[in-house]
Amino acid sequence: MTNSSQYRTATRLVHGGIQRSQFGETAEALYLTSGYVYDDAEQAEATFTGSIDHYQYSRFANPTISMLEDRLCLIEGAEACRTTATGMAAVNAALLAHLKAGDRVVASRALFGSCHWIVSTLLPKFGIATEFVDCADLAQWRAALSRPAQLVLLETPSNPMLELVDLHAVCELAHSAGAIVVVDNVFATPLLQQPLKFGADVVVYSCTKHIDGQGRVLGGAVLGNRKWITETLQPFIRNTGPAMSPFNAWVLLKGLETLSLRVHESCRTAAALADFLSARPEVTRVWFPMRADHPQHALARQQMTAGGTVVTFELAGGKDAAFRAMNAFHLIAVSNNLGDTKSLVTHPATTTHMRIGAEERAKLGITDGVLRLSVGLEDVEDLRDDLAQALAIPTVARAAE
Repeated sequence: MTNSSQYRTATRLVHGGIQRSQFGETAEALYLTSGYVYDDAEQAEATFTGSIDHYQYSRFANPTISMLEDRLCLIEGAEACRTTATGMAAVNAALLAHLKAGDRVVASRALFGSCHWIVSTLLPKFGIATEFVDCADLAQWRAALSRPAQLVLLETPSNPMLELVDLHAVCELAHSAGAIVVVDNVFATPLLQQPLKFGADVVVYSCTKHIDGQGRVLGGAVLGNRKWITETLQPFIRNTGPAMSPFNAWVLLKGLETLSLRVHESCRTAAALADFLSARPEVTRVWFPMRADHPQHALARQQMTAGGTVVTFELAGGKDAAFRAMNAFHLIAVSNNLGDTKSLVTHPATTTHMRIGAEERAKLGITDGVLRLSVGLEDVEDLRDDLAQALAIPTVARAAE
């Protein structure tokens, strides 16, 4: 696509990064190949020395994957991107490529369970010091970053409690401490929030979520400035091998074409369901960034263009009430995935955040009554009806006891 940067986001999502072959195909080509041939031995040598650009091996680069990386750069506003086999591979690569023994990491306590494990358990095994802070508490960030650090890891909004980090303030603190800032932007997507504009250095995604958006394939992406991507991240990815499949890249390219339509429709439905749930007697609390009762509502309006596709709410009655409601849904499916066209619900305390332990869950506010609802593309009235009938079950059950 010529001069892709002149077009707006919706157009970039459809046309960005296209490399048409000599056959002039309409859809992006799927290059299912592990290796590439050279015209002669000299071309092979020049490829490996880097004096010419030529595909070497699909663990390093692949035309279909390159199209995906270019398109992601266009919508994120990043200089460079490298994709990975999964979202967790993206997070792991971003951290381990940059860090070494003796370094120090400051991380938001409100992280996805596997990200929390990397910081709390894996990094210390390599001699990397780590410290957690409450993501919404700037005083804790100031204290933690009052001494040198090499990396800050955070997600905003957080999974599952939808807490926000003041990106501009934390990035300034991190840079003063000598750290780069890595932001997991999965919940916001590049359409609702672009952390690089607030000072972040690196953005990571699980492409499995909204970018695919239809529960089909796994994938991850790391985006940042060209120097860091090529000199720091790329050698790690090439030599450790968390490469994305060309087929998955092709599926994700097709997912990007409808990302704007899907995300904005789900955002509208999520906002309506958050209002509906807040009025239900069975619900003790609702978290949704664009509601006025969210404790960081003003910050959400500064950093995000919409509230996202996830609504988190708490039921009176703890785990029993949560399980009864989940088991009573007819339309909403029980699954720990999110960002899908189908609405999905999970119980974080027993799934995504089970292994961080009860003490850490308590610090995050993840009680046994908390449910995370990923809102899909169903009719909003059908989702309201399903929620209403399921929420009524605990009331009936308690009355019968």
